[in-house]
Amino acid sequence: MSRKKTRKPRKNRNKRFNVWRSRVSWYGLPLLGLVIGIWATLRFSLLAPDPPSNTDNICEIFREHTVWYDYARASQEKWGTPVATQLAFVYYESSFRSHARPPRTRLWGLIPWKRPTTALGYAQALDPAWGEYLIATDGSWRTVRTDMEYALDFVGWYNQLSHRHLGIALTAPAQLYLAYHEGRGGYARRSFDQKPAIKSLAQRVQNRAFRYHNQLQTCEAEFQCWRWYQFWPFCSAER
Repeated sequence: MSRKKTRKPRKNRNKRFNVWRSRVSWYGLPLLGLVIGIWATLRFSLLAPDPPSNTDNICEIFREHTVWYDYARASQEKWGTPVATQLAFVYYESSFRSHARPPRTRLWGLIPWKRPTTALGYAQALDPAWGEYLIATDGSWRTVRTDMEYALDFVGWYNQLSHRHLGIALTAPAQLYLAYHEGRGGYARRSFDQKPAIKSLAQRVQNRAFRYHNQLQTCEAEFQCWRWYQFWPFCSAER
């Protein structure tokens, strides 16, 4: 006597499907969010390089973080600000700390409160200026202030605008820094005349830029790999 195979009612299959869909909704999406959060933390924070051990010598900075030379050279070729000037800006803006921010103010002198500005990253770019930069350069979500590549490109971009709109030479670090710190409008109004501390800081930026430039002349060939078979530290300045 043959027996017919009985199929489970469609209602049961739909019930199991709904159970699995519910589990995915409850566990899958939060898990996906956790994975994305961990990736973002690793990408933008934990994997950020430490500041150089010796920030007084640009040769040692590039020996420790060789790719920074490539970023600075690319920014110079694109916007015109010398490599040494870019690094001098970063030295005084963030001390080469990727996630640098202004310290928080204190409410009633005790409770940590708001930060005085929106400055962030190696170049301490403010939100409005960074927004303009992203629009001007077609930046994506990966273009962040905590990445040295984009921080140096931002410095070069901003200085190019100061050069174009204010006539500041790209070989004048002190004037470029005054425009960078005070904004181009503030520079045009000479707001820095009432701020001797800022003028003194701009002079220190210039002194460091010139010192970095002289140091770079003695070691730049190490980082200029022009031929396919060359690699650091066995490079040559000859093209």
